[in-house]
Amino acid sequence: CSKILIRHCLVFLLDADCTLLSFFLAGSSVHGAEFGHLPDNITVLEGESVTLRCRIDEEVTHKAWLNRSNILFTGTDKWSLDRRVTLVNSNNSDFSIHIDKVQVTDEGPYTCTFQANNKPRIVHVYLIVQVPARIVNISKNVSVNEGENVNLYCLAVGRPEPTVTWKEQKYGTLREGEFLEITEITRQQAQDYECITNNGVAPPDQRKVIVTVNYPPMITDMKNMPAHLGKTAILRCEAMAVPPASFEWYRDDHRPVESDNTLRIKNEKTRSLLLFTNVTEKHFGNYTCFASNRLGASNASMLLFRPGALQGRGTGLHAGISVIVCVWVSLSAALLLKV
Repeated sequence: CSKILIRHCLVFLLDADCTLLSFFLAGSSVHGAEFGHLPDNITVLEGESVTLRCRIDEEVTHKAWLNRSNILFTGTDKWSLDRRVTLVNSNNSDFSIHIDKVQVTDEGPYTCTFQANNKPRIVHVYLIVQVPARIVNISKNVSVNEGENVNLYCLAVGRPEPTVTWKEQKYGTLREGEFLEITEITRQQAQDYECITNNGVAPPDQRKVIVTVNYPPMITDMKNMPAHLGKTAILRCEAMAVPPASFEWYRDDHRPVESDNTLRIKNEKTRSLLLFTNVTEKHFGNYTCFASNRLGASNASMLLFRPGALQGRGTGLHAGISVIVCVWVSLSAALLLKV
């Protein structure tokens, strides 16, 4: 015996001629390594429990469990102050300890050592504590104007180190990394962005960030409509905008259109309707739809006309509408002051 280990008045004689012991975890054998070799690994999830079993096949005079250089047990005497660490068995064939609700700080080397027949025996085992990947901080939902830059972040923890991936819900595109930068965002990029973190320990953790892109109204549906006297008719004005547009209607003489017993205005989220319940001569003419929000405005003109009245006048019609639109530029500027 050539080596002496002294720790808190505990003395063991260690010999270079060390034999193998066996460790058991949850009933499965984990073979020990000779002193000086790399230790075996035991993997456990944070919060679970683990039993480290040390098999003894010889008559023992001294025995102990150590974690790093800290003594846990010497025989049946407990040196550890941690209530989670208990002695399961201590007899001539088994010397086992149990760790309840394993924590990350429990990770590290453990050593079972005993002296039998005046010879020391020792086995090392390394306890690895895994923690499922978890998102701990992520960007809040954001609302930006079209053309601005957007920076999203998603911070995750776990053992082993987790990966972080951003997924666009609309197109399914994947981007690696905790940070996602979108330069000069467009309205087509307004969607849910999902952060996914994974380290293979448990199912991935996922959370979403909603990105809203604001933009001024753009009228997408308008056309001239024929109408018969005494019948019903509808003029439609549809505009895409975020936030949703407010609608106003004007006649060719710039008078606001108001509801009466023969005409009703119906505003919906993305469109406005002029509903004529009983078309009369006074209803024929040019109508202009004005859509606006806090970012801007758009307008478009359309005609309610008697069938056949426009035959052979196509060129004049388009020219007339062009003049009307030009006139409405000044009106739009004035109305924007109210937005």
